[in-house]
Amino acid sequence: MDLKLTEEQEMLKTSVKDFIAAECPKSKVREMQEDRVGHSPELWKKMAALGWMGLLIPEKYEGMGLSFQDGMVVMEEMGRNILPGPFMSTFVATFAIVEAGSEAQKKEFLPKIARGEMKLSLADMEPNGKFGAGGVTLKAAPKGDGFVLNGAKMFVEMANVADYLVCPARTKEGANSEEGISLFLVDMKSPGILCEVVPTIAMDKLCEVKFENVSILHQALLGEKDRGGVALKNTLRKAALARCADSIGGMQACIDMTVAYMKERVQYERPIGAFQAIQHIVADTWIAMQTARYLAYEAIWLESGGQPADKEASMSKAYVNNAYKLVSKWGIRLHGGIGTSREHDVSLYYLRAKAADTAYGGADYHNELVADKIGLVK
Repeated sequence: MDLKLTEEQEMLKTSVKDFIAAECPKSKVREMQEDRVGHSPELWKKMAALGWMGLLIPEKYEGMGLSFQDGMVVMEEMGRNILPGPFMSTFVATFAIVEAGSEAQKKEFLPKIARGEMKLSLADMEPNGKFGAGGVTLKAAPKGDGFVLNGAKMFVEMANVADYLVCPARTKEGANSEEGISLFLVDMKSPGILCEVVPTIAMDKLCEVKFENVSILHQALLGEKDRGGVALKNTLRKAALARCADSIGGMQACIDMTVAYMKERVQYERPIGAFQAIQHIVADTWIAMQTARYLAYEAIWLESGGQPADKEASMSKAYVNNAYKLVSKWGIRLHGGIGTSREHDVSLYYLRAKAADTAYGGADYHNELVADKIGLVK
């Protein structure tokens, strides 16, 4: 196993870093946080022109056809710069179409996604707060040549600007949580859908989406009816790893800022980074970040090679969730009073870490999955 980036990945990493630094400075990040919509169409068009929307989409559908690991290199740089907007949500939802979509669906949707003409989101969580297939209670009742949706989804990322939702719904009660789940591509313009942005600590655009007698055609079904549990599980695993990569980029940015400040801030005629207690704290945050990176990229390497990675992905997400909060918390503390102000960039990452903790499964949820994989849960 070699986790070093290839020359092509290093070039990709540099190009993404340079682009975001130039096109999306922290002033833009703050502007998008405070904006009611939280999305810049101009920035979206520029990213689409670079082919980023189609990073992992096969070339036959107008994508770039890169590996999963290549995509995670891009996600890390986006996390380093806190890229706002629907890129992550579209990126994640696309996994489900590639995994479970019919050939007709892929031909219809994937080229539009690759060209930046369509934005998506994965509507996985519900008001019960449970992750994965076990939390799906949204009903999809057969009616005529389609289905009728009734229920709600919570904390759906950027649903307010999404054209379609990848929406798991229960079409049959099964013996286990994965049975009786179907995936649907739901047009957000359908009558009966109510979407409302929920206020959050990170000011990211998470939405409550309500479905009241929403009619969808049978063609909206992704994969087989009642058999969408496996595709949902695979999509959420990849989504968790994408969030890990994003968080690792954020940790790196926090530590870079903190180290720079420790060299500049002088007390008792010495930079405060010269004091042993400070050095040990910063070293601990560095170790946490590097451990997170090794865990995540092992899982990413396995996923990219088509090998089983359920346990490794959950190990990564559980550890990264806690590590990002630890690193950003110490970033705030070591900056002192200025670190608590919204004007300082380190505070943006602290809020980002809190938001990332619950995206695609919190630490407790993924610890339970790891426990199951090592034989502790019966």
